[in-house]
Amino acid sequence: MTITANDNHIHGYEDLPRLMALMTGDEKHGPAATSTLDVLWVLYDRVLRVTPERREDPARDRFLLSKGHGPMAYYAVLAAKGFVPVGRLPGFGSYDSPLGHHPDRVLVPGAEIGSGSLGHGLPIAVGTALGLRAQGLSEPAVWVLVGDAELDEGSNHEAIAFAGPAGLERLHTVVIDNSSAGHARPGGIAARFEAAGWSAVTVDGRDHAALYAAFTAPHPGRPHMVVARVEPKNA
Repeated sequence: MTITANDNHIHGYEDLPRLMALMTGDEKHGPAATSTLDVLWVLYDRVLRVTPERREDPARDRFLLSKGHGPMAYYAVLAAKGFVPVGRLPGFGSYDSPLGHHPDRVLVPGAEIGSGSLGHGLPIAVGTALGLRAQGLSEPAVWVLVGDAELDEGSNHEAIAFAGPAGLERLHTVVIDNSSAGHARPGGIAARFEAAGWSAVTVDGRDHAALYAAFTAPHPGRPHMVVARVEPKNA
């Protein structure tokens, strides 16, 4: 639970549908948004060490939304946690709103990257983890949320292959699996990461206890990834 300064209201998980309903208009990409809702909530409510007051703190955890189309769930969680005023949600997607159809790190408080181009978030997360290591900052964790279809992009192949041997222990990837990918992978998504030296686990993407256990599982010396399975996009 979080009391936000903008409306002095205690926001919990049960408030997220109401907050999302405030965002109307075209190009909402509803399935893309709702597929991420539970992962985002568990991360921001129980895992990430970042608050509105700490969003410029070098020691904060970094969360990168690579699956940036359909960001309604992201905006709802940021509003629930006090990063974004709830009053801004109804303007979603309008000409003069900072809450665009893809998050903009310059305009959205708490957003670490500008999202949009599929396949760019994981490589940026690898670079972020390397940069933090180079600065001697071993405390911050780097989290990136990607969609299963994004893994078809070649930039992700390189990022996955590099991160394991590099031992990027502070790097964490969550893959939302809603059966959108166009190419099958022998052994499934987790096996692909494991082959590159990652720690990997697959869980129900709607089960908060299972998500938390997977997010906090120890993985010494290796990057960690979680496949969060949700209902198929076209179900």
